[in-house]
Amino acid sequence: MSVETGEDVGAGEPGEIWIRGPQRMKGYFGRQEETDTLIDADGWLHTGDIGTVDENGWWHVVDRVKELIKYKGYQVAPAELEALLLASPDVADAAVIGVYDERGDEVPKAFVVRAPGSTATEDDVMAFVAERSAPYKRVRQVEFIEAVPKSASGKILRRELRVKEKAAQA
Repeated sequence: MSVETGEDVGAGEPGEIWIRGPQRMKGYFGRQEETDTLIDADGWLHTGDIGTVDENGWWHVVDRVKELIKYKGYQVAPAELEALLLASPDVADAAVIGVYDERGDEVPKAFVVRAPGSTATEDDVMAFVAERSAPYKRVRQVEFIEAVPKSASGKILRRELRVKEKAAQA
């Protein structure tokens, strides 16, 4: 379902995964208010996962609703930008989070680990993304780092990047 409208999306288009049926949870025990935000009046459980369905009917989870960056009314998936960044020969690893610019707008910021031997600048990285994405999906800020923080299972620890960002703003 479209995160913005709640309408069905087409094959290959990202949307929130909703499920309904006897296999889904009934709710949070003793926490009706939280249950009501998770399960709608029609019985659909809003998973919080952003996914796509391919032409063969296979589902692919690509991000989380909570991770989406809300840029000027558009929803920008950090995982999509990360995949694009990793396609650059100048990038060894990358992570993207939403940060606020001087106007108070949430914008995509990339934390980038340069590939060995790369001398790419912030402008080079932003231009690489801009040439390959819609204008609203462009990375607006870049910071080069030594390593992307990850869990033991390889999941990006975005909260550590947010803490780093808040410390830099202070």
